[in-house]
Amino acid sequence: MEQHSKQGHSHAHGGIFGHNTELIFSIICGICLGIGFGLHFIETLPAVVPLICYIAAYFFGGFFTAKEAVTAIGKGEFEIDFLMLVAAAGAGILGDWAEGALLLSLFSLGHALEHYAMGKAKRSIAALAELTPKTALLKSGQEVDVETLKTGDIILIKPDTKIPADGIIIAGNSSVNQAPITGESIPVEKQALADPQITPEKADKLEARYRVFAGTINGNGSLEVMVSRLSSGSTIARLIKLVNEAQSGKSPSQRFTDKVQQYYVPAVLILVTALCFAFLVIDEPFSKSFYRAMSVLVAASPCALAIATPSAVLSGVARAARSGVLIKGGRPLEDLGTLTALAFDKTGTLTEGRPKLTNIISLNGASEEELLQLTVAVESLSDHPLGKAIVKDSKTRLHNAVLPAVSDLRSIAGKGISAKAGNDTIVIGNPALFEKEQLPQELAEKVARLQESGNTSMIVRRNEDYIGLIAVMDTPREEARQVLQELRAAGIRRMIMLTGDNQQVADAVAAQTGLTEAWGDLLPEEKVAAIKKLKQDENKVAMIGDGVNDAPAMANSTVGIAMGAAGSDVALETADIALMGDKLSLLPFAIRLSRQAKSIIRQNLVFSLGMVAVLIPLTMLGIASIGPAIIAHEGSTLLVVFNALRLLVYKDQSGKN
Repeated sequence: MEQHSKQGHSHAHGGIFGHNTELIFSIICGICLGIGFGLHFIETLPAVVPLICYIAAYFFGGFFTAKEAVTAIGKGEFEIDFLMLVAAAGAGILGDWAEGALLLSLFSLGHALEHYAMGKAKRSIAALAELTPKTALLKSGQEVDVETLKTGDIILIKPDTKIPADGIIIAGNSSVNQAPITGESIPVEKQALADPQITPEKADKLEARYRVFAGTINGNGSLEVMVSRLSSGSTIARLIKLVNEAQSGKSPSQRFTDKVQQYYVPAVLILVTALCFAFLVIDEPFSKSFYRAMSVLVAASPCALAIATPSAVLSGVARAARSGVLIKGGRPLEDLGTLTALAFDKTGTLTEGRPKLTNIISLNGASEEELLQLTVAVESLSDHPLGKAIVKDSKTRLHNAVLPAVSDLRSIAGKGISAKAGNDTIVIGNPALFEKEQLPQELAEKVARLQESGNTSMIVRRNEDYIGLIAVMDTPREEARQVLQELRAAGIRRMIMLTGDNQQVADAVAAQTGLTEAWGDLLPEEKVAAIKKLKQDENKVAMIGDGVNDAPAMANSTVGIAMGAAGSDVALETADIALMGDKLSLLPFAIRLSRQAKSIIRQNLVFSLGMVAVLIPLTMLGIASIGPAIIAHEGSTLLVVFNALRLLVYKDQSGKN
């Protein structure tokens, strides 16, 4: 009976004793009940004395219950709180004040303990907010409140301190513990961006190594950081906001219980009213019929049913957030565990997202080192991404070798570049640059083999001689094959890659990672059509991408999952589930957590409905009275809550989360 977004209940009961007021009131109710019950056996005392104690118990036990009921009735709704009040009032009318006080005592204590237990899940989320320091040190040496920071401010981050704001590193290098945001267990190396013209607005487009997030912990280096977001818009602030919003998201199970309650509560009221007049049919006094009706009312109150799903959803969302997975509500939490097909974007999802040097093949007497020196010398003058990749990855192979001097760099649009190295003319380009020439058979065969394996080939020619091939490729992530094996073991039948790259590249990546299918040459709108087709075939399918160019496909999938969402507005807004760190390994964990959550929800629903199904006949037949019904009713509610809270301590099979 926790919060229901439809009814607007927060159950954040405060009062003269602070946030523990409801618990203290329920304890006082129990004390008054105990005193009244004890005084009842002292025959010399007037009957009014224990009655006063029972009435006091009614006040303290029914205060918050009545408050809830009045709020609901004001909205034209009749809830479990109202049923409890009617039952307690009925017991009082019959003169069974002790029974009514016991009902309110256990009901209010159950409420209070339920809210305390549920508060543990909420505190797991709220604790994230405490990770961010309250003050920041400006470069000028002035210490200011974090809330007063503006974008563009330069702050100093000392070693072993918490980072107060999202920003861009402009000086220094260090390792940063990003576990609170991304769930990564190993600190991430960070370095300064060598661009004096950088502005805060460009932060989202930068590589992760140049950015830091509020709430993360700096290592042993000092950093200067340009603030890129206000404290209210930091990644951790948005994470907390989205997780809190996710609590009100309706899952399929929650919609089921809401629908049941919509018809169930009026049906119970009709049944109880009818039972009040059983004395007209059965030879018994009205008081017995009325007492039986009140017992049925207590037994039929679906407290456990109402809390069965929200408690599990909240616990599951909180557990996922602790490992760097943002799940936006009950629907994606439940749907994720029912998937049988996953569609992956290629670049940045299954692959590293940047080209790497994969092959160096020398020809016509040129040595591998000579080929590499000439290529690096020419490409270092170019700003083309493939050229940059070749230069970067070649540094470890050349071991600080002296590069030949080159000049007269010329770009050949979309095909390659040329330059002078001494008296030699060096031309580097893709096969299209040389298509008008008759490539040597050996060279043509090597180019074909490299392309078949997904590589992009760059042919190097010195004057009229072809001296070699340089191949680059956006290589699969190291963990990709292992992750896909885990997904297959988890019951995912189809794993399909959707990419705009040519089919040869798609097939090569599929072979290296273990995908079941690879669909290449797809435009963004064709990815959407592919998702729709997969949904027809498989009913439910998830799309995993970077949340930017894959947004349309994500929107059309059952569950949209964004990779590396930390610091990305688009990814956080687009996806149903966001893997905050750039870790594909979080996906199997999220699916296993979803299945565990769904299993617990199913257990809770079966138990709560089963308890009601048993208690109603027992109370109707007079086998169980109000007392046992109260104990069974409140016990089932707490059992459901604590079963759901097992998700907070869920241990993944891999042991990594």
